[in-house]
Amino acid sequence: MPDVAVVGSGPNGLAAAVTMARAGLSVQLFEAAGTVGGGIRTAELTLPGYRHDVCAAVHPMALASPFFQAFELGRRIELLVPDVSYAHPLDGGRAGIAHRSLDRTVAGLGPDGPAWRRLMEPLLRRLDGIVDFTQDKLLRLPADPLAVAAFGLRVLAQGTPGWNVGFKSDVVPAMLTGVGAHAIGRLPSLATSGAGLLLGVLAHAGGWPVPAGGSQAIADSLADDLVAHGGEITVSHKVRSIAELKAATGARAVIADVTPRALAAMAGDILPPRYMRSLESFRYGPGVFKVDFALSGPVPWIAPGVGRAPTVHLGGSRAAIAFAESEVLAGRHPENPYVLAVQPSVLDGSRAPAGHHTFWAYTHVPAGSTRDCTEQIIAAVERHAPGFRDLILASRGQTARDMGEYNANYIGGDISSGAVTLGQLLKRPVVSADPWRTPAAGLYLGSASTPPGPAVHGMGGWLAARSALKHSFGLPAPDLGMGA
Repeated sequence: MPDVAVVGSGPNGLAAAVTMARAGLSVQLFEAAGTVGGGIRTAELTLPGYRHDVCAAVHPMALASPFFQAFELGRRIELLVPDVSYAHPLDGGRAGIAHRSLDRTVAGLGPDGPAWRRLMEPLLRRLDGIVDFTQDKLLRLPADPLAVAAFGLRVLAQGTPGWNVGFKSDVVPAMLTGVGAHAIGRLPSLATSGAGLLLGVLAHAGGWPVPAGGSQAIADSLADDLVAHGGEITVSHKVRSIAELKAATGARAVIADVTPRALAAMAGDILPPRYMRSLESFRYGPGVFKVDFALSGPVPWIAPGVGRAPTVHLGGSRAAIAFAESEVLAGRHPENPYVLAVQPSVLDGSRAPAGHHTFWAYTHVPAGSTRDCTEQIIAAVERHAPGFRDLILASRGQTARDMGEYNANYIGGDISSGAVTLGQLLKRPVVSADPWRTPAAGLYLGSASTPPGPAVHGMGGWLAARSALKHSFGLPAPDLGMGA
């Protein structure tokens, strides 16, 4: 009979389970799929010997997340950190290259190098305070108010229509927009600007690492730690009712790594009407179409430096990307979409047979879309890497609807588990100093639908677990380090 039941084994569910087990409680984790991991699974999706990340592939938050720092993830698995965090090809054989070195990046940006330094260097100096605020203290008193002020001023500058002021070329604006588009929202906006600037400064700090062997390594390290501390994992078990789960297990607390829509379906009989209305009014964002490729060789990028970047943003200029994203938000498929591409095997030779490569790309589409965008993605890559098509040995596409069927947290293919807007970063799914604690006794919500929102950081689950430890068990947060 466990003290704690955890529903869902994505990074947040695993983080919650590990935290509770480390506190000395008995934990049972339930996963509907046949394997743990959620958005951080790795599998042979195209051909034998080609290992693809099913969803998340590059992890800027893996080194910066307060949870993963406490868990000492970098000591448990091999995180390959590139010298080039990301690249943004433009027409004419040009590209914006974000080196991990701020100085190298500035030197390569020509007339806008000084503007990049003015934007990023103050954030780099106060990165700890920015991470503390954005990942843990959004609605609480920040530890470093000056860091929040520096970050906030830049979010305002890049999140409003005056976002081009101070730039002399099209390269830096395109780079900033490509990173901000990770948030899958309106451009410009404060939410996408904040997400983009955090990712942007992390590119010059810990970098954007790729786990050796695939993202599954993160899930496996968490699962191994859970089991080592007495936890149990039950896969292929879909939880349909929280009340029935508590009755069957006797658990004093349940932490759910699910969306508000799923929580309403599972726990509507034990939640008050006002809270249910908040769950039911929670909005979901656009979906993604994702395609994985097995390649016979490296992508033949025209612009120097792009082949060294595991992450590549395609879509052209700032204006072109902003227009494409506005089309998606209006429910249309853009003719020339923004494409986020990942080539992990430029760092990790274990992903494919010798000399071969894996390549992963997605584009944003209206929620629930059934359109296959493989040809559009190939065309976007070919524009900057002629001959890419000739390297394709096999491909596997997943529509937005497919993504939603694969992972119940991806409503309509929304991999962010909720629209990324300023309102929904503050109300996720309720405005509260403790939004992880629901009105039902012993029930906690710890997913990407809670603060701090999407990304592989484990924070939603960790913060939910800390709330559960305090309110359901009267226990302090445990040490998560390897020696504990």
